[in-house]
Amino acid sequence: MTTPYGSPQAPQSAPAPQYYGAPVEDPGKTLGIVGFVLAFVFAIAGIVVSAIARKKSREAGFDNQLAKWGLILSIVFTVIGTIGWILYIVLIVAVASSGELSSY
Repeated sequence: MTTPYGSPQAPQSAPAPQYYGAPVEDPGKTLGIVGFVLAFVFAIAGIVVSAIARKKSREAGFDNQLAKWGLILSIVFTVIGTIGWILYIVLIVAVASSGELSSY
């Protein structure tokens, strides 16, 4: 039997089964978790680790939400901590210059 175009028809066979390897995992996932935790413990390290995790995830095509939140929280906590230290120093200088600080 021939096809309308004059060439013999190839026998129909079932498609080959698809074998899938292990699912691809986000390479920055663990660093994202570590960065998120560090945001609460040591914010400056949280900034660094979360930024690295976001970069690795973005290069692999993933959206790492924990790294994003770790980065945001680390920056916020660093700013709050810096403002707190500045206010503390201003308070100490103000008390020292007012003469209410006595030394025996």
